[in-house]
Amino acid sequence: MTTEGRGLHTRVLDTLGLAITAGEYPQGSVVRTDEVAQRFDVSRTVVREVVRVLESMHLVESRRRVGVTVRPTEEWNVYDPRVIRWRLAGTDRPRQLRSLTVLRSAVEPVAAGLAARHATPEQCAALTEQALGMVATSRGRRLEEYLVHDIAFHRVVLNASGNEMFARLGDVVAEILTGRTHHQVMFDDPDPAAVTLHVGVAEAVREGDAARAEELTREIAVGALQELDVLAP
Repeated sequence: MTTEGRGLHTRVLDTLGLAITAGEYPQGSVVRTDEVAQRFDVSRTVVREVVRVLESMHLVESRRRVGVTVRPTEEWNVYDPRVIRWRLAGTDRPRQLRSLTVLRSAVEPVAAGLAARHATPEQCAALTEQALGMVATSRGRRLEEYLVHDIAFHRVVLNASGNEMFARLGDVVAEILTGRTHHQVMFDDPDPAAVTLHVGVAEAVREGDAARAEELTREIAVGALQELDVLAP
Protein backbone atom coordinates (compact mmCIF):
# COMPACT_ATOMS: atom_id res chain seq x y z
CA MET A 1 0.00 0.00 0.00
CA THR A 2 1.34 3.44 -0.94
CA THR A 3 1.78 6.27 1.59
CA GLU A 4 -1.31 7.93 0.14
CA GLY A 5 -3.22 4.67 0.41
CA ARG A 6 -2.20 4.23 4.03
CA GLY A 7 -3.35 7.78 4.74
CA LEU A 8 -6.77 7.12 3.21
CA HIS A 9 -7.03 3.83 5.08
CA THR A 10 -6.21 5.53 8.41
CA ARG A 11 -8.65 8.39 7.80
CA VAL A 12 -11.54 6.04 7.01
CA LEU A 13 -10.64 3.71 9.89
CA ASP A 14 -10.45 6.51 12.45
CA THR A 15 -13.69 8.12 11.27
CA LEU A 16 -15.66 4.86 11.33
CA GLY A 17 -14.04 3.72 14.58
CA LEU A 18 -14.92 6.99 16.29
CA ALA A 19 -18.49 6.85 14.94
CA ILE A 20 -19.06 3.27 16.08
CA THR A 21 -17.59 3.71 19.56
CA ALA A 22 -19.55 6.96 20.00
CA GLY A 23 -22.81 5.14 19.26
CA GLU A 24 -23.53 6.81 15.93
CA TYR A 25 -23.91 3.27 14.61
CA PRO A 26 -25.94 1.47 17.33
CA GLN A 27 -25.64 -2.23 18.05
CA GLY A 28 -27.01 -4.26 15.16
CA SER A 29 -27.02 -1.38 12.70
CA VAL A 30 -25.58 -1.93 9.22
CA VAL A 31 -22.54 -0.09 7.93
CA ARG A 32 -23.07 0.13 4.17
CA THR A 33 -19.68 -0.22 2.51
CA ASP A 34 -20.80 1.31 -0.78
CA GLU A 35 -21.92 4.44 1.07
CA VAL A 36 -18.60 4.56 2.93
CA ALA A 37 -16.67 4.30 -0.33
CA GLN A 38 -18.71 7.12 -1.84
CA ARG A 39 -18.51 9.31 1.26
CA PHE A 40 -14.73 9.18 1.46
CA ASP A 41 -14.15 8.86 -2.27
CA VAL A 42 -12.08 5.71 -1.80
CA SER A 43 -12.03 2.34 -3.50
CA ARG A 44 -13.95 -0.64 -2.22
CA THR A 45 -10.59 -2.29 -1.58
CA VAL A 46 -9.75 0.38 1.01
CA VAL A 47 -13.17 -0.05 2.62
CA ARG A 48 -12.74 -3.83 2.77
CA GLU A 49 -9.35 -3.42 4.49
CA VAL A 50 -10.88 -1.03 7.01
CA VAL A 51 -13.70 -3.49 7.71
CA ARG A 52 -11.16 -6.27 8.29
CA VAL A 53 -9.43 -4.14 10.93
CA LEU A 54 -12.74 -3.30 12.61
CA GLU A 55 -13.60 -7.01 12.58
CA SER A 56 -10.30 -7.82 14.27
CA MET A 57 -11.34 -5.42 17.06
CA HIS A 58 -14.73 -7.17 17.28
CA LEU A 59 -16.50 -3.88 16.60
CA VAL A 60 -18.29 -5.26 13.53
CA GLU A 61 -19.01 -8.54 11.80
CA SER A 62 -19.70 -9.30 8.16
CA ARG A 63 -22.74 -11.47 7.52
CA ARG A 64 -23.97 -12.81 4.22
CA ARG A 65 -27.09 -11.12 2.86
CA VAL A 66 -26.95 -8.65 5.74
CA GLY A 67 -23.65 -6.82 5.37
CA VAL A 68 -21.37 -5.27 7.97
CA THR A 69 -23.18 -5.00 11.30
CA VAL A 70 -22.09 -3.40 14.58
CA ARG A 71 -21.50 -5.88 17.39
CA PRO A 72 -22.67 -5.41 21.00
CA THR A 73 -20.37 -3.27 23.17
CA GLU A 74 -19.62 -6.18 25.50
CA GLU A 75 -18.01 -8.04 22.58
CA TRP A 76 -15.61 -5.24 21.62
CA ASN A 77 -11.89 -5.70 22.20
CA VAL A 78 -11.73 -2.89 24.74
CA TYR A 79 -8.00 -3.51 25.29
CA ASP A 80 -7.13 -2.57 21.72
CA PRO A 81 -5.20 0.73 21.93
CA ARG A 82 -7.13 2.22 19.00
CA VAL A 83 -10.47 1.34 20.58
CA ILE A 84 -9.30 3.01 23.78
CA ARG A 85 -8.20 6.10 21.82
CA TRP A 86 -11.56 6.35 20.03
CA ARG A 87 -13.58 5.89 23.19
CA LEU A 88 -11.56 8.54 25.02
CA ALA A 89 -12.29 10.95 22.17
CA GLY A 90 -16.04 10.52 22.68
CA THR A 91 -18.60 11.96 25.06
CA ASP A 92 -18.21 9.00 27.43
CA ARG A 93 -14.62 10.03 28.23
CA PRO A 94 -15.01 10.51 32.02
CA ARG A 95 -16.44 7.02 32.54
CA GLN A 96 -13.83 5.48 30.25
CA LEU A 97 -10.98 7.23 32.03
CA ARG A 98 -12.26 6.04 35.40
CA SER A 99 -12.65 2.45 34.17
CA LEU A 100 -9.15 2.43 32.70
CA THR A 101 -7.60 4.09 35.76
CA VAL A 102 -9.20 1.48 38.02
CA LEU A 103 -7.64 -1.17 35.77
CA ARG A 104 -4.25 0.49 36.22
CA SER A 105 -4.73 0.63 39.99
CA ALA A 106 -5.33 -3.12 40.04
CA VAL A 107 -2.38 -4.06 37.83
CA GLU A 108 0.47 -1.58 38.21
CA PRO A 109 1.09 -1.88 41.98
CA VAL A 110 1.49 -5.64 41.61
CA ALA A 111 3.72 -5.11 38.56
CA ALA A 112 5.91 -2.68 40.54
CA GLY A 113 6.30 -5.20 43.35
CA LEU A 114 7.36 -7.85 40.85
CA ALA A 115 9.72 -5.38 39.18
CA ALA A 116 11.48 -4.87 42.50
CA ARG A 117 12.17 -8.61 42.52
CA HIS A 118 13.01 -9.15 38.87
CA ALA A 119 14.26 -5.91 37.28
CA THR A 120 17.66 -6.05 35.61
CA PRO A 121 20.28 -3.37 36.33
CA GLU A 122 19.52 -1.91 32.91
CA GLN A 123 15.80 -1.69 33.70
CA CYS A 124 16.54 -0.07 37.06
CA ALA A 125 18.70 2.50 35.30
CA ALA A 126 15.98 3.16 32.70
CA LEU A 127 13.37 3.58 35.43
CA THR A 128 15.53 6.12 37.26
CA GLU A 129 16.27 7.95 34.01
CA GLN A 130 12.58 8.29 33.16
CA ALA A 131 11.64 9.35 36.70
CA LEU A 132 14.28 12.09 36.58
CA GLY A 133 12.96 13.09 33.15
CA MET A 134 9.52 13.49 34.73
CA VAL A 135 11.02 15.72 37.41
CA ALA A 136 12.82 17.83 34.79
CA THR A 137 9.65 18.41 32.73
CA SER A 138 7.13 18.73 35.56
CA ARG A 139 7.14 22.54 35.64
CA GLY A 140 6.43 25.17 33.02
CA ARG A 141 3.48 23.53 31.26
CA ARG A 142 5.64 20.99 29.44
CA LEU A 143 2.99 18.29 29.45
CA GLU A 144 3.91 16.79 26.07
CA GLU A 145 7.53 16.33 27.14
CA TYR A 146 6.41 15.02 30.51
CA LEU A 147 4.12 12.53 28.77
CA VAL A 148 7.05 10.93 26.92
CA HIS A 149 8.83 10.16 30.20
CA ASP A 150 5.62 9.14 31.97
CA ILE A 151 4.75 6.57 29.29
CA ALA A 152 8.31 5.23 29.20
CA PHE A 153 8.38 4.93 33.02
CA HIS A 154 5.24 2.81 33.15
CA ARG A 155 6.36 0.65 30.23
CA VAL A 156 9.57 -0.16 32.10
CA VAL A 157 7.63 -1.10 35.24
CA LEU A 158 5.33 -3.43 33.32
CA ASN A 159 8.19 -5.01 31.36
CA ALA A 160 10.41 -5.35 34.42
CA SER A 161 7.67 -7.26 36.24
CA GLY A 162 8.72 -10.32 34.25
CA ASN A 163 5.06 -11.08 33.55
CA GLU A 164 4.33 -11.12 29.82
CA MET A 165 0.63 -10.40 30.41
CA PHE A 166 1.44 -7.22 32.32
CA ALA A 167 4.02 -6.24 29.72
CA ARG A 168 1.39 -6.40 26.97
CA LEU A 169 -0.57 -3.69 28.80
CA GLY A 170 2.10 -1.12 27.97
CA ASP A 171 0.20 0.17 24.94
CA VAL A 172 -3.02 0.34 26.96
CA VAL A 173 -1.39 2.47 29.65
CA ALA A 174 0.22 4.63 26.98
CA GLU A 175 -3.20 5.39 25.47
CA ILE A 176 -4.64 6.21 28.89
CA LEU A 177 -1.84 8.66 29.69
CA THR A 178 -1.95 10.15 26.19
CA GLY A 179 -5.73 10.55 26.35
CA ARG A 180 -5.54 12.37 29.69
CA THR A 181 -3.01 14.80 28.27
CA HIS A 182 -4.53 15.41 24.85
CA HIS A 183 -8.05 15.84 26.20
CA GLN A 184 -6.92 18.24 28.95
CA VAL A 185 -7.74 15.92 31.84
CA MET A 186 -4.53 17.06 33.50
CA PHE A 187 -3.54 20.10 35.54
CA ASP A 188 -1.27 22.61 33.78
CA ASP A 189 1.62 21.01 35.64
CA PRO A 190 1.62 17.46 37.05
CA ASP A 191 0.95 17.04 40.75
CA PRO A 192 4.36 17.43 42.48
CA ALA A 193 3.45 14.69 44.95
CA ALA A 194 2.80 12.25 42.09
CA VAL A 195 6.14 13.13 40.49
CA THR A 196 7.92 12.49 43.78
CA LEU A 197 6.13 9.16 44.13
CA HIS A 198 7.46 8.05 40.72
CA VAL A 199 10.99 8.80 41.90
CA GLY A 200 10.28 6.77 45.02
CA VAL A 201 9.07 3.80 42.96
CA ALA A 202 12.28 3.87 40.91
CA GLU A 203 14.33 3.87 44.13
CA ALA A 204 12.30 1.04 45.66
CA VAL A 205 12.67 -1.10 42.53
CA ARG A 206 16.42 -0.46 42.42
CA GLU A 207 16.71 -1.39 46.12
CA GLY A 208 14.60 -4.53 45.66
CA ASP A 209 11.96 -3.32 48.12
CA ALA A 210 8.85 -4.94 46.67
CA ALA A 211 6.45 -3.88 49.42
CA ARG A 212 7.43 -0.22 49.13
CA ALA A 213 7.36 -0.27 45.32
CA GLU A 214 3.84 -1.68 45.41
CA GLU A 215 2.68 0.75 48.10
CA LEU A 216 4.00 3.84 46.30
CA THR A 217 2.52 2.75 42.97
CA ARG A 218 -0.84 2.27 44.64
CA GLU A 219 -0.57 5.83 45.96
CA ILE A 220 0.02 7.02 42.40
CA ALA A 221 -3.13 5.21 41.26
CA VAL A 222 -5.22 6.64 44.10
CA GLY A 223 -3.98 10.13 43.23
CA ALA A 224 -4.91 9.63 39.58
CA LEU A 225 -8.46 8.65 40.56
CA GLN A 226 -8.72 11.69 42.81
CA GLU A 227 -7.62 13.92 39.94
CA LEU A 228 -10.43 12.48 37.82
CA ASP A 229 -12.94 13.45 40.55
CA VAL A 230 -11.87 17.05 39.98
CA LEU A 231 -11.12 17.17 36.25
CA ALA A 232 -13.57 14.63 34.81
CA PRO A 233 -16.40 14.18 37.33
